[in-house]
Amino acid sequence: MRWEGLDELAERPRVMIEVPRGGFVKRRPDGSTDFIAPLPSPYNYGSVLDTIAPDGDPLDALVLGPRLQRGEIVSMPLRAVMGFVDGGVLDPKLVCSAAPLTEAQRVGIERFFRVYARFKRVVNLVRGAGRPTKMAGWLAAS
Repeated sequence: MRWEGLDELAERPRVMIEVPRGGFVKRRPDGSTDFIAPLPSPYNYGSVLDTIAPDGDPLDALVLGPRLQRGEIVSMPLRAVMGFVDGGVLDPKLVCSAAPLTEAQRVGIERFFRVYARFKRVVNLVRGAGRPTKMAGWLAAS
């Protein structure tokens, strides 16, 4: 899978944390609740400021490392991009970390997005959006 916006990504994107590591509540960029996950997030999850993904929302990003506060803005090196399709629309996920990703971290991220895709399929069906939702593999990695 190829994403045209891949070459335009900043080396150190500015990410606003929406779901702190260990959190259950996934929020929209405006702060309202999108959904409540059945399992805690193993990563800090947020959106990249001043960007728009193919789905029309800001680009999503995982930030590895210790738990951060909701609303905190961090800038960390971009280490990889996971391809994700949500409701039939490409919704890439940036992976940011102070250090290069280890093989164990890469495997953990892949597992996370496989489980996340299953959960989002159910959410999308409930919302009436039955188009494909899946992890599409790495678009880029260091």
